[in-house]
Amino acid sequence: MNMEKQLTAGLQEFQNNVALKFQLYNSLFTSLPFHKIEKTGILLSLFLNVCEESYEKRLSPRTIVEEFFEKHTSYSDIKDRLDLLFRFVQYAERQVVLFDALEDAGFSSFNDLSGPGTIKNLLSQIDRSELIKLIQDEGIAIRLVLTAHPTQFYPGPVLGIINDLSRALATNNTSQVNMYLQQLGKTPFLKKKQPTPYDEAVSLIWYLENVFYHAAGRILNIIGSEIPTKPGHEPVIQLGFWPGGDRDGNPFVTTDITLRVADALRGAIIKSYYLDIRKLKKRLTFRGVDSIIGDLESKLYENIFIPGHKTRISAKELLEDLLKVRDIIINEHNGLFLHMVEDMIYKIEAFGLHFASLDIRQDSSVITAVMEEIAEKTNALPKNYPSLSIEEKIQCIENIKATVDTEGFSDIASDTIKSIQAIKTIQEYNGETGCHRYIISHSQNPLNILEVYALFKLSGWKEEEMKIDIIPLFETVEDLELADKVMEQLYTGSFYRQHLKRRNNRQTIMVGFSDGTKDGGYLMANRSIYKARERLSEISSKYGISVIFFDGRGGPPSRGGGKTSKFYASMGSNIANKQIQLTIQGQTVSSNFGTIDSARYNMEQLLTACVRSNFFEKKPSTFTGEEDELFGELAEISFNAYNELKNHPGFLDYLANVSPLKYYGMTNIASRPAKRGKSDKLTLEDLRAIPFVGSWSQLKQNLTGYYGVGTALKAMDNKGKMEELRNLYSRNLFFKTLIDNCEMSMLKCFFPLTAYLADDPVYGNIWKMIYQEYRLTKEYLQKLTGKSMLMADFPIERASIQMREKIVLPITTIQQFAMNMIREMDEKGIQNPTREVYEKLVMRCSFGIINASRNSA
Repeated sequence: MNMEKQLTAGLQEFQNNVALKFQLYNSLFTSLPFHKIEKTGILLSLFLNVCEESYEKRLSPRTIVEEFFEKHTSYSDIKDRLDLLFRFVQYAERQVVLFDALEDAGFSSFNDLSGPGTIKNLLSQIDRSELIKLIQDEGIAIRLVLTAHPTQFYPGPVLGIINDLSRALATNNTSQVNMYLQQLGKTPFLKKKQPTPYDEAVSLIWYLENVFYHAAGRILNIIGSEIPTKPGHEPVIQLGFWPGGDRDGNPFVTTDITLRVADALRGAIIKSYYLDIRKLKKRLTFRGVDSIIGDLESKLYENIFIPGHKTRISAKELLEDLLKVRDIIINEHNGLFLHMVEDMIYKIEAFGLHFASLDIRQDSSVITAVMEEIAEKTNALPKNYPSLSIEEKIQCIENIKATVDTEGFSDIASDTIKSIQAIKTIQEYNGETGCHRYIISHSQNPLNILEVYALFKLSGWKEEEMKIDIIPLFETVEDLELADKVMEQLYTGSFYRQHLKRRNNRQTIMVGFSDGTKDGGYLMANRSIYKARERLSEISSKYGISVIFFDGRGGPPSRGGGKTSKFYASMGSNIANKQIQLTIQGQTVSSNFGTIDSARYNMEQLLTACVRSNFFEKKPSTFTGEEDELFGELAEISFNAYNELKNHPGFLDYLANVSPLKYYGMTNIASRPAKRGKSDKLTLEDLRAIPFVGSWSQLKQNLTGYYGVGTALKAMDNKGKMEELRNLYSRNLFFKTLIDNCEMSMLKCFFPLTAYLADDPVYGNIWKMIYQEYRLTKEYLQKLTGKSMLMADFPIERASIQMREKIVLPITTIQQFAMNMIREMDEKGIQNPTREVYEKLVMRCSFGIINASRNSA
């Protein structure tokens, strides 16, 4: 009952601080005359009403748009009509920003920052000595890895306006709000050129400097005040970074970019320290510490403000100076301003001179191709290396003595070798943690990992000095099934085992949610990942290896997003969960970690989930044997249903022509191509998970988050097993979290948008399959949960989603209208210059739809 009261109170706060304020400020915003069509905002409100009424009458987007112009405007010229539709999109985009800013401003009012899942709440429930044991001895920690996947549409200036607008809204400063709304109306949302990987890095470094540095610092302060610092101990909060290091399918990431990004990260953290030292200097004016602080200020200044000047200062050196200052303050100055000094100590322990650890990632097929090129062009490997068996290749790798240079190599081989050599340079200036992880996508056998090890040897690294963690990424259902066998072969291989011994017998393994869902559907992907973690935990324990799982998660539930902290809290003792490591992608950065309050809250939720799964709620395993069989049967039926859809001959054609998939590459939001490979033919294997999932999201069909669930639940009900599933749902947090996330995906669906396709001779069959599964899943989720509506347990999020979906209804309508016009031209073979305008309209609509969803790809 207490929880119900909290939810009701939180919902009321949301209504007051977000919903009501949005109506007030939106009425002000829509009346601002930004363009030559002065009543654009008023017409947009009318268009929204027309959309809502028309979809109830089952009208198509094309009919809605055309009737709107005929009945409510005087525009008859196609150019004028299209111009107004573009204006609608621009206004709606800015309405989304207003809503984002309101939610950011009101975050602390409808989220309990001292409640369940926070550090403060945890400290009231766990003894200090037990927390010390968990953190110092067990190594409890979280690592958030920022990636540059193409779902962050806001350019830098807009992010700055959101930040300022949120502050003005929080203080109800109406004049400033009005000013920022006017600025928003005149600020372009469209990036004129495609960003480079370095541009992406700079954008994310803004979050490191302005959000994560402060949010993590506050958490470290709270924990540090309870737990004494242990020299050399891993920090409980760690940050990782992929832009500039992630080469998988991105030809624009080069060694030069990698080194520039590493320098930018180093410069950003030194600048942050410098600003803190300047504040300390104003306070620590006493004898004995003023000179030390002055020298620290000079050291930091020389490393960020003198062009071309980079000295070899170290985090250890900075810490030693601050520890001296701390001792003097305690012993001679009554601990005055001690908290400020300790705040800096905690930050330096966590961020070093690297800020966020730069990961290098490459696809296994590229690594293999580089090895074969080395065999062809040098004597470092036998010429017949490509034709050798896996066992023979592994023997060759163990016996490597030579090193290679890059002269005469292809560009990709040359860059692969140079990037491995560059890691030494990064470690020299940023510290070992600055760059110490190499991730191999599509790992399928031990050779994929060992060939990376070989490349380090061939690039001049001595084995005993190889301060590198080689991390396999298992993602497809088949790869996840074989993952434990792959790792067992590595654990029992003598020279890789020696490498692990030098790395403290610790192995990080990455599991990916994205391609797993694309490959096997929602339930099977999540079950495959769970079972792989279970088997990998067991096999690692058998060989005395401490395994850490690094999860490749995206924003939406189908890519591992949604109730993430609950997922980790649900892990039983059968799965290693000492550290939580996950990717933070695209919109998830701004939506979950966009402000200091939200970043701190969400980091605390993850950290306490990690503590809880290792201390509280101890159980033999997440599932009992019977429950595991039940879940397995459910997942298998779901998998078969998803495969039937995926293998339908019209599936990819439907996605390519009904959704905005092909326009992802036109948006100039990321440096990475939308698909792997160079073939013009669209295949599911080459298609990246983000455009795949994001396209279903823009269609408002979101099938990747539920398809097959309804079919599976119905089949189990027919077998008389619904009561068992209800018991599983009520008892098992892991299963409940999967269902909760499934409901989130479904709540963001709106099938009236595409209902006109039901009778289409080409696409009607696919549309009906998807819609029927949606209806079936909704029906059976109600039977499973006993709730009459989706997301009934999360009223605030439900209200937020419903408001966001309403804001973008005009844009989704316009996008489908434009898609319809393009298809008609293609079907009739019409060459019309307006086709290009319609394509641009489709692309422009993507911005607002994706941003409004906050976790759509």
